[in-house]
Amino acid sequence: MLFYIKTKVKCQFENMEENKKGISSHNELPQGEERGKKRDDISSHIFGWILLILGVAVIGWTLMSSYNIFTGQSALPEFFESPGETLSPKETGNEVQDQLQQMIGEQLQGLLPANSIPQFFNLIVWSMLAFILIFGGSQISGLGIKLIKGR
Repeated sequence: MLFYIKTKVKCQFENMEENKKGISSHNELPQGEERGKKRDDISSHIFGWILLILGVAVIGWTLMSSYNIFTGQSALPEFFESPGETLSPKETGNEVQDQLQQMIGEQLQGLLPANSIPQFFNLIVWSMLAFILIFGGSQISGLGIKLIKGR
């Protein structure tokens, strides 16, 4: 019991000495360093808001562009180009075979237009790019939120 009283008095005495030096009893920083920390907190808070707004803007732009592309209001970015010219059948001298190839080609074009495959691939690539942009925007916003919370 006597040991407990001695340590309690000693702790109170140390706290009084720290208060004289400008240090509070809760092991906080001196006043000059406290202002610097406050500035750092404010700047990280502001930077956090900037990152949050930037991330939400990236996500919003991506969603708006995707909506415009899929509704046909905007042109699809062309990552793959459709072939501009068609191949003519080779002249082999066999007219029946040439006519048969021409008929099969016409039937295939009726089922599957020539530019549908590159357009399908362009939609797939745009969807993957949109996913990457949305994921990146969410990561940027997450960093901003962490800075705002002060973690």
